[in-house]
Amino acid sequence: MPTALCEMGKLAGIRVVDLTLFLPGPMMTLMMAEEGASVIKVEPPGGDPARAMPPFGDRGSLWFDALNRGKICVELDLKSDAGKAALWDLIDEADVVVEGFRPGAMARLGFEYAAVAARRPSVVYCSISAFGQAGPRAHHPAHDLAVQALSGFLSVNDGPGGPVVPGVPAADVAAGLTALSAVLMALIGRAATGRGDYVDVSMFGSLLPWSAHIAADAMRGGPAPRSAEQRSLGGAAFYQVYACKDGGHVTLGGREAKFVRTLLEALGRPDLIALGDAPAGEAQAPLRDFLAATFLTRTRDEWTAWFDGRDVAFAPVLDFTQAFAAAPDAIVDGRVKPAIRFASC
Repeated sequence: MPTALCEMGKLAGIRVVDLTLFLPGPMMTLMMAEEGASVIKVEPPGGDPARAMPPFGDRGSLWFDALNRGKICVELDLKSDAGKAALWDLIDEADVVVEGFRPGAMARLGFEYAAVAARRPSVVYCSISAFGQAGPRAHHPAHDLAVQALSGFLSVNDGPGGPVVPGVPAADVAAGLTALSAVLMALIGRAATGRGDYVDVSMFGSLLPWSAHIAADAMRGGPAPRSAEQRSLGGAAFYQVYACKDGGHVTLGGREAKFVRTLLEALGRPDLIALGDAPAGEAQAPLRDFLAATFLTRTRDEWTAWFDGRDVAFAPVLDFTQAFAAAPDAIVDGRVKPAIRFASC
């Protein structure tokens, strides 16, 4: 039987003042709202620019709705005395304040952490920016793509003509998840001390640690990874995308020996099994070439049927419409459900 806390959410009773726009901050506070936090989203006059971004549905911008559902939205002109007074009223009752302005903007408005903490010592104050509040890049304007470029990630998102725009705004998402983790840790600390804290989260600093599995040599001053020679970026035959007869694509997404043996024995090529454990890159070329030629002999759906029941890390490449259709339980009322599940609930 669900408890009252489960019905209200794990963060019931937590009040959040959200001064962020676009993606990192709104994603973070959405996750808090989904767990019962009361989130007051403060928008500038005219509203969050995301409200005007297509596509649109019954609830307006689908992008805005996806990231801001469950929040209380108010418009405040923070350059006016009335707007500032209204924001102070919100902060006076807040447990968490999240802002995503460029460094220095909150101080110019009179709402920097020192001013807020002097008035409300228990508040957890989180700033999300591209490069942090201090340092040589602090005031450099940047969205996700520029941060991915400066962090090295774009260099390995390469196509035949060079780096291509990535499909996932990884720097935005990394910052949102890092900020959420930091704020929750600060709230746990506050429970013991009664005092809040200041959290400085940068998109750059949030994304860079995600390179640990591909850029270890570069971290020690060695060479940068090249996709064609890296086991997780296209150099390994069993961690690769393959074209099919109909123009569709499939993936092999597991390099473990058991998967290699299962597939190559089923395809009648046990002589290639040893190559599955060879260094990524040129050494695996014969295995990649065989698999590439093999996958061209059937359509994507034919291969999907062929792999059914076989213990191989395989998946067809789906577009979003196909992915959502294949996972109808993940969508409720035209929105993706949160992935968090608590056993106690």
